[in-house]
Amino acid sequence: MGRFSLDIDDLALPPGAIARTERWILRHDGKPLFGLTQGRMRPYVYPLFTPAGYTVTSESPADHPHHNSLWIAADHVHALVPTKPGHHEAYTYNFYVDETFQGRAAGTQIAAPPTLSEMSDGSAILVQNVEWRGPVEWGAAQGRTIVRETRTVVVTCRSGALVLDVQSVLTSAQWPLELGPTRHAYFNFRVADSMVVSLGGRLRDDRGRVGGASIGDVGARWVAFDGPIGGGARAGLVAIPDPAEADRTSWFVADWGVVSVGSFRLEARRIAPDAPLRTRLRYVVHDGEAADAAIAAWASGFPAQ
Repeated sequence: MGRFSLDIDDLALPPGAIARTERWILRHDGKPLFGLTQGRMRPYVYPLFTPAGYTVTSESPADHPHHNSLWIAADHVHALVPTKPGHHEAYTYNFYVDETFQGRAAGTQIAAPPTLSEMSDGSAILVQNVEWRGPVEWGAAQGRTIVRETRTVVVTCRSGALVLDVQSVLTSAQWPLELGPTRHAYFNFRVADSMVVSLGGRLRDDRGRVGGASIGDVGARWVAFDGPIGGGARAGLVAIPDPAEADRTSWFVADWGVVSVGSFRLEARRIAPDAPLRTRLRYVVHDGEAADAAIAAWASGFPAQ
């Protein structure tokens, strides 16, 4: 019997109530690490626990209800649909905001049940297959399937830290695709309300810059957000993008709690039907205030290609 387990979370609902979502809980030696939640619009990670058992993210805050804890999304997804040889039309979709955004109706991301396997090194691998489906529209009564994604998370438990190595592979469902340019993509997290800068939180990067206004745009190799999470304790979350994508990587970060990073902000990325796009990010969830040296060590251990 392995040390990891993955079980669907049975909700004790009153008679007549119907659950409109499902949540899978990953445990290590019986202790919950995080949940894989299929929300109304997308799958996301919530709750997300530190090794000491504190939650560090906000599931659907009132100011941005589409900020779903720790999630993957993009709001400029263009399907390049051929109209005749050498010509195409761009069908543009929004998979970020859960309502019409800048004229684009919201699509949905639908995940199949995750699979779990354990490795000999003590880590675990979770795999989800996610279908990105456009909204109901003329000629597509069920919505068009635009993208098929394979989402893989390697989970490693360390002393005082939980490491999540996330890989997202996007494959065109039918037509060539372009993602971006947009700041609303790709890997995102929203910290718990108690952790925002105005309430004692701290937001910084590897260059020693502090605060969202200083960190934003390009250049950071990692961004860390820590803050109070109750009972006099502090905890945090670090995002470390793929160093091989450093020249493309761009950040959108804010003192009020959101961190987004991806390679789609400054230029569009093309996905050909025979050429999937792979992107990777390492998250580290930790107790206390992580020292820069510790974060640098986590960054230097980013998985090889």
